[in-house]
Amino acid sequence: MATAIIYWSGTGNTEAMAQAIEEGLGSKGAEVEVFSVDEAPGDLLDNYERFAFGCPSMGDEVLEEDEFEPFFSKIEGGLAGKKVALFGSYGWGNGEWMDDWRARTEAAGALVFEEGLIQQEAPDAALCRSFGERFADF
Repeated sequence: MATAIIYWSGTGNTEAMAQAIEEGLGSKGAEVEVFSVDEAPGDLLDNYERFAFGCPSMGDEVLEEDEFEPFFSKIEGGLAGKKVALFGSYGWGNGEWMDDWRARTEAAGALVFEEGLIQQEAPDAALCRSFGERFADF
């Protein structure tokens, strides 16, 4: 089952999370491709069965508005029945952006993995790898 990891990262923290999640998935034998949001292929929904989307909290606890939000808005209608994991980093707040994003993704009909993974500031690579390992079994 092919998995795509698509992320946006401003400081490198969410990118580091994506790489560690990729390692975790790969350790379980999953076929994984990683894309920054600006590199995501247009036929993404047709070529992958499982997705991990990563975006940090921005501003007033929202998804990044210039690249990631337009990308996600465009594809979210095609996520029904797909297995989806959400992850991202934050500098302040209480994780409201992840709760909102998870509810939005569930409303699109996706099968959302766990509660999402959030990490404050620099991520814990071992936690991210473990998240990827568990997602491989989802």
